[in-house]
This record gives sequence, structure tokens and C-alpha cells, in this order.
Amino acid sequence: MTEPSDLDRRRRFDDIIGCVYVPLQRYLRRRADVPTAEDVLGDVLLVLWRRADDIPSEGTLAWCYAVARRCLANNLRGAQRRTRLLTRLTELPPPPTEESDPDLVAAFDALSDADRELLRLWAWEQLAPREIAQVLDISPNAASIRLHRATGRLRRHLTKRKDRPAGGQLQGQRGTEASR
Repeated sequence: MTEPSDLDRRRRFDDIIGCVYVPLQRYLRRRADVPTAEDVLGDVLLVLWRRADDIPSEGTLAWCYAVARRCLANNLRGAQRRTRLLTRLTELPPPPTEESDPDLVAAFDALSDADRELLRLWAWEQLAPREIAQVLDISPNAASIRLHRATGRLRRHLTKRKDRPAGGQLQGQRGTEASR
């Protein structure tokens, strides 16, 4: 027995798809939202193409429904796994910071969200200003300037904190009314 040529296989596949495409689309749309149904339909078509030689001549639609059912189940399981993973990730405690300098943490927290993100990209992710620019969708020059300014603000916040004695006043600052 000779194997069908690629052209014969393609023609048979096109004939099958011509008959089952709309029923499969309806089947999936009744069971999932439109974007999910379209994604799964693409998966089904891929399976049908790969297994075109296995598609029976009789009961073709039922066989294709079975493929669609399994592809939809795979998609739903994947979505459930992603949801469980995201839930676990959001419930994780922040990493321990035993060695963190409390003054540095306080100075960092005093910065704006934009400054903190810029400094995180630079210090934690070790990105160069041109790479930071790409992440933030700004020019490399703007990234360099913002980084320079953010480090300056962090330095000023740190200096203010370091200059405070245990009582909370800056060194060299006069006391309250009682000490005058």
C-alpha cells in the first residue's frame, strides 16, 4: 500500500476542515469564552493536521469533537495551574532582610515610586542606564539623569537619617523651648 502524497493529504485535510470547522467552533464557543474558544480551536486544528492520517472516514465529526474536548480540558487545566501559581506567588512573604540597614530602608522608602523602581533596576537588576531606558521606555539620556537625581535624593535622605541622634534632632540643631 502506498502512502498518500503531501498534496493528497492536504486535500483530505482541507475537505475535513471544510466539514468540521463551523461545528467545532460552535462546540467550543458554547463551552468557553470567545478568546479561549479561538485559542483552543487553533490547538484542535493543529492536532487534526498532525493526525490527519488517523482521522476516520466515518464518524469524522465525532472524532474531531473528542479532540476538541481534550484540547479544551488541557486549556482549562493550564489556566487553573496558572491561577494556583499566581495565588501561591502573591501569598509568599517578602524575602528576609536581616542584613538590611534600617537607615537605608527608611531612606529608600522615603523616595517616590518612580525613584525606587529606577534604583531597583540599577542596583538589584544591575541594568545600565541604556537598559533602564529600554525598560522604562525613556531615552538613555533621561535614564542617566533620573538615575543621578534618584541617587542624590537617596543620599540626602540617608544623610538626614545619619545626622539624627537617638533623640531625633539633627546634630547642631537647637533643642526645644525647655533647653533655651
